Amino acid sequence: PSKTSPFVRHVVATLLGIYFALFCFGWYALHFLLQSGITYGIMILTGVEHMHKYCLVVALGYLSFCQITRVYVFDYGMYSADFTGPMMVITQKITSVAFEIHDGMARKEDQLNQSQKLLAIRRMPSLLEYFSYNCNFMGILAGPTSSYNDYIAFIEGTPYRHRDLETKGKVNGKSRLNDPSPNVQVIRKLATCFISLLVFLSVCKVCPVERNVDDDFIATMPFYAQVVYLYLSMLTTRPKYYFVWTLADAINNAAGFGFNGYDSNGLPRWDLISNLRIMNIELATSFKVFLDNWNIQTAHWLKRVCYERCPYNPTAATFLLSAMWHGAYPGYYLTFLTGIVITLAARAVRHNVRPYFLGSPALKFVYDVITWAATQIAICYTVIPFVLLSVGPSLKFYRSWYFCIHIGCILLAIVLPVKPRHLRLKEQQPAVQPILQQLTNLLYTHRLGRCTYSPATNEESQINYSSQINQPTNQPTSVWTDRVSHPLAQYSGTGIGQ
Repeated sequence: PSKTSPFVRHVVATLLGIYFALFCFGWYALHFLLQSGITYGIMILTGVEHMHKYCLVVALGYLSFCQITRVYVFDYGMYSADFTGPMMVITQKITSVAFEIHDGMARKEDQLNQSQKLLAIRRMPSLLEYFSYNCNFMGILAGPTSSYNDYIAFIEGTPYRHRDLETKGKVNGKSRLNDPSPNVQVIRKLATCFISLLVFLSVCKVCPVERNVDDDFIATMPFYAQVVYLYLSMLTTRPKYYFVWTLADAINNAAGFGFNGYDSNGLPRWDLISNLRIMNIELATSFKVFLDNWNIQTAHWLKRVCYERCPYNPTAATFLLSAMWHGAYPGYYLTFLTGIVITLAARAVRHNVRPYFLGSPALKFVYDVITWAATQIAICYTVIPFVLLSVGPSLKFYRSWYFCIHIGCILLAIVLPVKPRHLRLKEQQPAVQPILQQLTNLLYTHRLGRCTYSPATNEESQINYSSQINQPTNQPTSVWTDRVSHPLAQYSGTGIGQ
């Protein structure tokens, strides 16, 4: 950005992206331009009040048409040169921009949550900016999706421009000068790609997923062995996703896109658009933790477009949108319908059972081990139709397990009570008021002298004040603890101190 103008950077990024698309997919790449062009016309012609709805329907409908055509007109199960893969990412970008424009130009500030305020687009993108965002060479083949504001800030050479309102020119406490070099992170991610690809090519044929529905395997193997094999066979399918998403992240980082401030140790973070956290996935102790660390940018898109905005049953609506977005294979719908049931059951167990295991570290460790094993088996059970694709093999597998996890999760969701989300949020609001009053008093006392915040154990906290009016001006005026056990801490990423 210091060498040339944003216009030139937009043009180069767009033309290279279109060239890569033509090289890989031939004239099928015109679908990328057509889908983007139609939705841009909708944004211009329909206005900001309803454009987000129309863009969602048209972009998702166009994608679904192409997916159905590819599946049922061409070879069923064909994976080579699937031109609908890039269209899935472009659909995310189109709908994200439409909703963010609607937030920034049609809704009042007090109607937006903190994330929507940060991502809201305050002016209509130009045609070049729009195509550059959708079709740039860094993300045209495998994504990942990023917010429009972050992409424009990268092109213009002003990362964190729209985040400076929150940080006052600082990123995680450090003054923002220039972005640090991404070279170390790029090399580390390329090494992860190499290892993931090596593991996938080495073990994917040793434990084929299709063996889970083989008649001889089902008839001769004891059930515990089938459970172990299911876990191992599904484990071997993940490295290919680790490879492609980590490589896509490394490509963006190498171009200078993806800097996300500094961590608590002062080290640069290049995970702004990262799509997965491998260790968190493999060690996940709940269904939610697994999903939060798998295909992260898609999860953010589903949350911002559907979950936060759907007035009725947002969990089911989000899983349904995810199934429609993934494609026309029936196995996708079986996976996400199963996911709804397991999510509701996991939420019920966490709300009702987990508190009994928090009394001691030993009990917490036992709980973590049990929930890790349960989560990994539940994930494998849920996603096997996603890999098998067809209804027949998927139902054959579930019948061999007697639909046991389906039945168990339905019973847990019915028996264990969980309050609806809107009621939980409503109950949390009154609890915030006295805490805000405490903070007001704290700030008032801060003007008189030194104040020290010292949280007590469990759910209670206390604030100790000690006026030191004659305190030297070069001494710190407040001392905050790093770890906060306070009801308000759940509303802040790093605790009440900040």
